[in-house]
Amino acid sequence: MWRVGVDVGGTFTDLFAWKEGSDAFTTGKVLTTKHDRSIGVLEAVRKAGIEFADISLFMHGTTTATNALIERSYPESAFITTEGFRDTLEIGRQHRKYLYDPYQTKPKPLIRRRNRFTVPQRTNVHGEERRALDEKAAREVAEKIAERGIRSIGIGFINSYSNPSHEQRMREIVKEVIPDAYVEISADTRPIFREHGRFVTCAIRAVLMPVMSTYFTKLENGLRSAGFKGSLLILKSNGGVMGAELAKQRPEELIESGPAGGVAYAAYLSRNGGYENIIHTDVGGTSFDASIVENGQGLITRSYELEWEVPVSVPMLDIHSVGAGGGSIGWIDEGGGLRVGPHSAGSEPGPACYGRGGTQATITDANLILGRLHPSLGDKFTLDVAAAEAAIDALAEKIGLSRLETAEGMIRISCETMAQAVKGVVLERSRDPRDFLLASFGGAGPMHACFVARSMNVPKVLIPAEAGVASAFGATAMNIRHDVEGFHYADLMTGDFAPINDIYAKLEKRAGDLLARDGVKPAEMKFERTAQMRYVGQTYEVETSIPDGKLTDSHRELIAQAFHVAHQREYGTSTDDFPIAFVSLGITAVGQIGQPPVFSYKKGSATKPGSREVYFDGVWHVSEVHSSDTLQSGKTIAGPAIVEYPDSCAVLPPKSQSVVDKVGNLIVTLNH
Repeated sequence: MWRVGVDVGGTFTDLFAWKEGSDAFTTGKVLTTKHDRSIGVLEAVRKAGIEFADISLFMHGTTTATNALIERSYPESAFITTEGFRDTLEIGRQHRKYLYDPYQTKPKPLIRRRNRFTVPQRTNVHGEERRALDEKAAREVAEKIAERGIRSIGIGFINSYSNPSHEQRMREIVKEVIPDAYVEISADTRPIFREHGRFVTCAIRAVLMPVMSTYFTKLENGLRSAGFKGSLLILKSNGGVMGAELAKQRPEELIESGPAGGVAYAAYLSRNGGYENIIHTDVGGTSFDASIVENGQGLITRSYELEWEVPVSVPMLDIHSVGAGGGSIGWIDEGGGLRVGPHSAGSEPGPACYGRGGTQATITDANLILGRLHPSLGDKFTLDVAAAEAAIDALAEKIGLSRLETAEGMIRISCETMAQAVKGVVLERSRDPRDFLLASFGGAGPMHACFVARSMNVPKVLIPAEAGVASAFGATAMNIRHDVEGFHYADLMTGDFAPINDIYAKLEKRAGDLLARDGVKPAEMKFERTAQMRYVGQTYEVETSIPDGKLTDSHRELIAQAFHVAHQREYGTSTDDFPIAFVSLGITAVGQIGQPPVFSYKKGSATKPGSREVYFDGVWHVSEVHSSDTLQSGKTIAGPAIVEYPDSCAVLPPKSQSVVDKVGNLIVTLNH
């Protein structure tokens, strides 16, 4: 049986599959079908030559949820909250993105103001009822929503994390009035304090449920009709997977579903290749993603923002994304400067050189003109050089540069945009980029990786043979994972451990039930405890590992030391001068489903490389051109050179040195 991973990007849909019990694998890459992404998913399987009936696990990463949120392309939705808090979703935390810009505007609200309603009620921080829920007003609100034909409703009351009874009753009333509605409450979505993040996350779940239910149902029906009888698992933002039925109910956990596969592949390389610290980067046709993998694990954040002041309060891989990819479009700003992205030609119509009707100059067109891409594109289809030249010339004429200057300028600008994303994820987590190796994934990644690494002073670049389908590969290396959390504030040294032990027991039961719903047997379940902790008086928390078993007074100092270490790692400082407090408690539950093998590296024959002229730094260089199937372990390649893989192309600049490691990865050392 085959285990299949599929990643749907803005331009390409990638597939990687391996045969269980062996090291046989296959890949596939097709253009994304934007009007119905499930069609491209099925086409990728067929192109890979796999029978649907022979698939045991189908692991799918999707950007459908993210696209729906960014584009606000979901059915009309409503939100019900406490009287006086109607505009919390829109006001946010009163932060300013640009401190001195008086003209800045906030993002478009997830739910329009006319569809945000309030109900008299109040619960305090201790869960005590201060004002009963006004059920007459609640029913009137439900009837107004019904009259507008709205079927997606979020409910978020102040302090409901400490007592959800009012939210639960409000849901009952709405369901009585609108039986077929999707109704979500914030206490179920994320029972934590700070109402803005909790309300936004609840709203996200509410607006996405109809979108993702429709998509997954359509995909499931297509797979079943084609003969698939296995399990459909969906990639989550936290680096794990969950069953499709659960994914329909928890779509807020899918916002980084697509990029999560790339992080999992970087973790796979870290564990099996002995590379301890990796900066994962992934360049597709539309976007660039960057994150950190340390000791085989991607870093997690709880401060992710979909957009400015649109926080998503779920544990997510700390991935920074920018609009920079092979399809990024070059343009001239009002000041006459050359810009690239974030708009992309995508797959429809695609770059000008694709010959699908595109006329705007893109990064792919620039790479083709500079000789870094071959017109045959690995014999997949022929790129139109004349169309690329015409698109670049039109841009060059506007800015007063030559064709080559414009093309190389586009590459430099795009690579600097990518480097800034790397800077965001590395420096914000207090890491030194010189301590890392940059791993480059995506069809367009290896073409730009060395230039991005140079900009960030990263000394080495790792280019795996399967870079072009890395996120799909990573999907097959992921376990089922669920993160559950509960609010509890207590002083570490003086607080009572009895309620903490009780909460952990309840959270573990809840997490185990989620794993069981995904078909995980008790023997395959693994639980890890964490806590969000802080020095008393701080406004942010640090995730800290907590020992298993019943906590007693003997654990206080051990937990304190773990917190100090975590705080030092994240912020470069720690202190014994302030008391430490628990803020919330969490359980990470993992269902082990087996990892891909270390695939046997098939040594290529020592064939003499070809050559072609490639443009670097204003000069044409005669550069060796190597095919990946001719690379042998230990082979060295000096730049300038090109290495062509089945699904990507590596560009090695002048003065770089590279060697093929024992498992087929190309390790490039840069001359800074």
